[in-house]
Order: sequence, then structure tokens, then C-alpha cells
Amino acid sequence: MPSVLKGHYWEYGMTRRILVVDDVAANRIVMKVKLRQAYFDVLQADTSEDALAIAQQLKPDLIILDMGMTDADGVNLCERLKAEPATAHIPVILVTTLNDQASKIRGLRMGADDFLTKPVDELTLLARVRSLLRAGEAQRLLSARDEACAGRGMSDPAATFHGPANIATVTTSHSKPDHWTSTLSRHLRDRISILTCDEALAAVELPDRLMPDIFIIPVDLVERNDGLRLLADLRSRGHRCSAQTIILLPEGDTERAAMALDLGAGDILYHPLDRDELVLRVAHQLRRKRQTDRLEASVQEGLEMAVTDSLTGLHNRRYAMHHLEKMGQSGAGLTVMMLDLDHFKQINDRFGHASGDKVLAAIARRLSAHTQNTDLLARIGGEEFLLAFNGANRAIAFDIGERLRHAVGAEPIQLSAGGPQIRVTLSVGIALTQGQTNSAEALLEQADRALYRAKAEGRNAVTMFAA
Repeated sequence: MPSVLKGHYWEYGMTRRILVVDDVAANRIVMKVKLRQAYFDVLQADTSEDALAIAQQLKPDLIILDMGMTDADGVNLCERLKAEPATAHIPVILVTTLNDQASKIRGLRMGADDFLTKPVDELTLLARVRSLLRAGEAQRLLSARDEACAGRGMSDPAATFHGPANIATVTTSHSKPDHWTSTLSRHLRDRISILTCDEALAAVELPDRLMPDIFIIPVDLVERNDGLRLLADLRSRGHRCSAQTIILLPEGDTERAAMALDLGAGDILYHPLDRDELVLRVAHQLRRKRQTDRLEASVQEGLEMAVTDSLTGLHNRRYAMHHLEKMGQSGAGLTVMMLDLDHFKQINDRFGHASGDKVLAAIARRLSAHTQNTDLLARIGGEEFLLAFNGANRAIAFDIGERLRHAVGAEPIQLSAGGPQIRVTLSVGIALTQGQTNSAEALLEQADRALYRAKAEGRNAVTMFAA
């Protein structure tokens, strides 16, 4: 076991760990000093087997891997890391002594995220590390989410098909596409569009299916650094723009490369552009974009599940109680209705709980069809629903209650073609604010008391609370 595993890496109070893999001690020390000065915690390995063991056990946030190790080819080691589920999500930077384009292409195909050439420029190194750490966060969260769901038997099947992506190349005009735009068109099946700066900014306001997935932006357009300004503008629209960006730079322009990465560029490329590298880096950014989209969709799904009743699609009790309190604080008056299906237990006993669930779902649809989007409609118990809306007018409230009672009971519910029809009735209890004295909690209790009166007086009725 490598000795580094015995170290207490947490004693420095650092949260980001970088594994440096190099069989030359001097190279490791130089890299360690540069990274430690930037407040990263540094792990070290001098053999491929030690590197694999550390990566699997300590899960570093990023790996910087020398390609010229004596015991293993760096590209092959990168492939092994990417093939292991425990380490596949960790970003890898390959370091080489030569600007070997063939090795670079091979490394990119094996999953490497970037290349650095010795002697490593410190500005570029730190900017690239920061960029990859930011990008790796989405993948780590997604992996953690998948592991948690798998442990509960809820993991989603892996996506196996994606339609064409939207790739936008930014130029100064539409008249003559750059040669790299033509290269993409010939080698990718994705939709390639050519946009000006103004059109690129307008594109992030389009519907999601039309919004670009990737922007490819030259660092200089009409004026010097136009591309960086456009990048900053796009990143400032984070609530709308989730696209990845690739900045194209003159050869050796490491200072502006670092600026682009720190401004939020997903990747950088230097002229003269290599066709294979361009295509591979675009494909890599597209995978990253889809991972981010999947994470955002997962988060949104989780939020919706937390506030939604899975059977009816209405809000659940947790959401309803919280939102009702906020509505009561608006000062606009409040009407609260408790809605309960009559003799629902008999439906479950006679037809079974599966049929009862179908009835509840059908009732929820009928109630939704007769309420407004601004109303709070929730299922808060077995066969009990809540309706609340701002405004407190007895005549209007009673009319709405009668309308809902009629909507539920007027037509029987057909469970299936040729199956039984079930007629359901609804009892409604209503409470309204009187001046500014009634809290939402008090109104809920009053509506519940009115509901019990409706039940006691024969059901299938609308009753107002009377103090």
C-alpha cells in the first residue's frame, strides 16, 4: 500500500485533493509546490499501481498524470482509470515533454480531459485545474445521486440515444464560414449554426430545444478580446445559459487561455486547429453538457417529488401547509376549503384499493379542471383535499364549493372499458378570513369543523363555518 495512504490529508483544512502521478521525484515536488501555493491538497504516486490504489481509495478531485512513466504508458493508465466505475468521473490532465499530437488524440479518445506540455506554465495549469474542478462537480453529484438511487432500487436506465445537438459557431458575418466550421459540418451529425455576437446572446433566450448546447468562440472577433466579453455575457446569463463554450486562441496565448478558463470556458483550443482534436473536444463538451442537463433534471424531479402527491399529481400536504401559511400573510384575505369524498372506504372495500386509487386520480382531475392555476389545490390525506385562494367573499366561496361538489358528483367514474361505474359525492367545509384576525392555521381548523358539519348533516353538501 502506498505510504501516502497513511497521511492525514485533512489536517490542512483543504477540500480539493489533486493526485500527482510521476515517477520522477523532482517533477512531483515542483508540481506539489505550485498546487500547494494555490491551496490544494496534493497526493503523490510514483507508479501506476500506486496511482490506481490511491485513486480508488481516496477519490481525488483531479489527477495530473505524466505520460512518460517507465512502468506504464500514461494513456493506458488514463484508460484504466476511466474504465473503473469508482474513478471514471475523476478529471485527468496528461503531462508530456513533447507536443505530440498523435499521443494527444489518443489520450483524448481514452478519456483525458486536457494536456499540458513541459515545462508546465503555472498560469495555465492553475486555470485548467480550477476549470476542471468546477466541471467535475456536476459529474460527482450525478454519480452520488445514481449511487443513492441504486441503493434504494430506484436507479434510472442509462440513456442510450441522443438526438443531434445544437452547436453554434460565432463569427463576424454569415457570408464565409471559417474552415473549422466546415470541418465540424463534415464530421459531426449535429446541427451547426453560424451566429454573430448579438445572435449568440439572443439564442440563450430561445426554448430549451432550440438553445445551443455548445458555443465555439474565437477570442478575437471585430476587436481584440470580443470573444472573452461574449463569454462573460453568456456566463452571466447562468439562469438561462447552460451551454458549454470552447474558446479558440492564437498559438501560445497562455495568458488569455487562463482568462477564458477562469471566465467559465469549458475548453480552449489553439490555432492551427487539428481536425481530430477539434471533433473530440466538441464531443467531450457535449457529453459534459448532457451530464449537467441530466443532473439538473434529476434535481428538478427531486424537488417536484418532494412537493407532489404521486397518485394524483396535486401538491402534497407538506407543500400545502407551507404555502397556505404564506398565502395567509399576504393581507389579501383568504378562503380555505376542506373537500372530502363521502363513503370512500366503501369503494376500497367493494372494488379494491387499486380501484380506489383510480377514483382519487379521476377526482383530482375534475377538481383541477374547475380551479385556477393561482389556487392552491392539494391532496392532504387519504380522500381529503384542500383548496385555498386569496380573497374572502362568502357568496363567491359558496358558489365555488357548489361547483366543485357538482363536478365530482354529476357523472359516475368509469374505471375501465366495460367495467363498473362508481358514483362519488363530495362534502365541502369553507372558512374565510374575517378582517385580519384569522391565521391560516385557524382557517384550516375552521374549514375542518365546517366539513364535519356537512358530514353530520347528511354529506354531499357545502357548509360555511359559523363562529
